[in-house]
Amino acid sequence: MAACDRFLTFLHWGLRPTAVICLVAIVSFAQAPLVLVNGKVWTGAVAKPYVSAVAMREGRIVAAGTDAQARAAAPGARVIDLKGAFAMPGFNDAHVHFLGGSQGLTKVELTGVCTLDDIQRAVLRWARLNPEAPWVTGGGWEYTCFPDGRLPTRQDLDAVVPDRPVFLSAYDGHTAWVNSKALAMAGVTKETKFSGFGEVKRDAAGEPTGALLEGAQGLVRRIVPRDTAEQRRKALEEGLKLAASLGITSLQNASGNQEEVELYEEFRRAGKLTARIYFALSAGQMDDRLEEIAKLRAAYPGPVIKLGAVKFMLDGVIESHTAGMLEPYSDSANGDRGKLAWEPEAYRRAVQKADQLGLQIFTHAIGDRAVRLALDAYEQAGKANGGRDARFRIEHIETVHPTDVPRFGKLGVIASMEPIHCDPDTVAVWSKAVGPERLKLAFAWRALEKAGAKLVFSSDWPASIALDPVRGLHNAVNRRTTSGKPEGGWIPEHRVSVETALRAYTSTAAYASFDDGLKGTIEPGKLADVVVLSQDPLAVPPMELHKTKVKLTVFDGRVVFEAK
Repeated sequence: MAACDRFLTFLHWGLRPTAVICLVAIVSFAQAPLVLVNGKVWTGAVAKPYVSAVAMREGRIVAAGTDAQARAAAPGARVIDLKGAFAMPGFNDAHVHFLGGSQGLTKVELTGVCTLDDIQRAVLRWARLNPEAPWVTGGGWEYTCFPDGRLPTRQDLDAVVPDRPVFLSAYDGHTAWVNSKALAMAGVTKETKFSGFGEVKRDAAGEPTGALLEGAQGLVRRIVPRDTAEQRRKALEEGLKLAASLGITSLQNASGNQEEVELYEEFRRAGKLTARIYFALSAGQMDDRLEEIAKLRAAYPGPVIKLGAVKFMLDGVIESHTAGMLEPYSDSANGDRGKLAWEPEAYRRAVQKADQLGLQIFTHAIGDRAVRLALDAYEQAGKANGGRDARFRIEHIETVHPTDVPRFGKLGVIASMEPIHCDPDTVAVWSKAVGPERLKLAFAWRALEKAGAKLVFSSDWPASIALDPVRGLHNAVNRRTTSGKPEGGWIPEHRVSVETALRAYTSTAAYASFDDGLKGTIEPGKLADVVVLSQDPLAVPPMELHKTKVKLTVFDGRVVFEAK
C-alpha cells in the first residue's frame, strides 16, 4: 500500500464507530499490473467457476486460471499471495442512495440504538458535541424501537433538545421525526394543511405530533440547511472509504439529480472514485425531466459513471401505512389501504414515455397494490415497444399477491430487493401491519426465484440498518439473527442459497444495469473489480456467514482497501 488513512467506520454491522481500517490513497490514474495468486477464486462464471489466480492490467482482467497463467499474462506486476483466501467479483449494491448515506456519517447516527432512553441519550450527546450546529440532524431510528409500536413524538425530542430544531429520518427515509422548535420554525401548526402523498400525524387535539410521513417531510425539510459543497465532498470521501472497506465496487444510485452526478464526475476526474456508479435519476408525477434525463445519458456512458435510468416512487412503506395495499392493513381500524403516490393512468403514461426514450425504469413499489400496478404498466409498455430488452425493475417488493408472482418471470421484470430490510430484529411492526395471511409472501425471494424472476440484492442505504453486503447475504440465506433466533428463521421458505445470494450481489446485479458484458464475473476482458474475504461463504455453515470480513478490495485493477 502506498499510503493508509485512519478512518473510523462502523464495526462490521455498521453499529458503532470503533474499527480502524486502512484505505489506499488513489494518487494517479497510472495502473500498474496486479496479480493475485494462490487463492480460491470464485469467478461466478458457469463454465469455469473456480481458479487459483487472477491477473489485471489497465483496469481489465487479462487472465483467470493457474498461478503460472496469471503471472505470464502480466509480467512485471505486483503479485499478492492470497495464501488460500477466497476471492470473488466485487459486490454490486443494486439500490442505494449513496451521497445521502455518506452525509449521514457525520450526523446523529441511530442505527442499532433501540430504546427511547438510548435514542434520547444519543441525540443529546451529539447536540452537546456539536454546539455550533444550527440544527440537530441525522437518522436511522427504527419503528420497532418505540413503546407499543407508536410513532415517536416531538415531546420525546423536546425532553432532550428543546432549544434547537431537530430533524431525524427513520431508517427507511419515509418518516421524519422533529421537535417543537423545528415545527415552529417551519410554521407547521394545527391549521397546516397537507394534501400530497403523505401525512402530518396529529394528536387527539389536532396538534402535530412531530411525525411527518412521506411528502409531508418537506414541510420542515425545506428549511433544514443544506450541506455546503465542501461538506458534501468530505462526506462522499468518507462514504467511499466505507464502501471500499465492505468490498463494494459498484453502486446503483436509485435517486439523485444532475448536481449529484457532477460531484461524482469531479471525483472521477481526480482519480478519487473507488466504485462504479449507475444513476437512476428521480422523476415525479408533475415532472417533465424525462427528456432532460435522456439527454444526459450520452455524457455519462460508463464504465465508471453511467446514467441510463429513471426512478419513480409509486408508494411508501408498510410500517407507516403509506404502502399501497390491495386489502386493508391488518392493524388498521378504519380500513386503511395506504395511498399511491401517482394516479395510475399518469404512472402508466410516464412508464411508456420513459421507455420510448430508451431509459431503464426503476419503480419503488412495496405494497402489493403498487407492485401490481407496476407490473401492469410494464406489461403495457412491453407490448408497445415490441419486446425491446427494457429490463424493467421493481424495487423492494416487500409484499406481492400470489397471482402476481409468476408475472415477474413471464414479463422479464427484475426483482430488486433488500435482504437487510428483512432482518428479524426489525420486522415486528411490519408483520403486525400486514397480518398472518400476507406474511406467507413477505420478502418472497425464493418464490420469485422459482417463478423465473432475476433476483437483485442491495442495501437501500441509508434507508436501512446497514450498508454491509455481508449482512444482507446473511439475511438472504438464513432469515435469522446472528444469534440464531427466531429458531428456524423468519418465513424460512423464502430463504435462498448462498450462490443465488452471491449472484444477486454480483452477476445478476450487473445484468440489472445492462453491464453483464462488463462486470459481475471474473473472466478475461471483464473490469478488474475483485474482493478477497476472510472465509469462503460457499463453504462455511450458513449461520457463520455474518463473521465474514473483507481483507482486500480491488477496484479498476487497483488495491483500494487492505485490512490491517
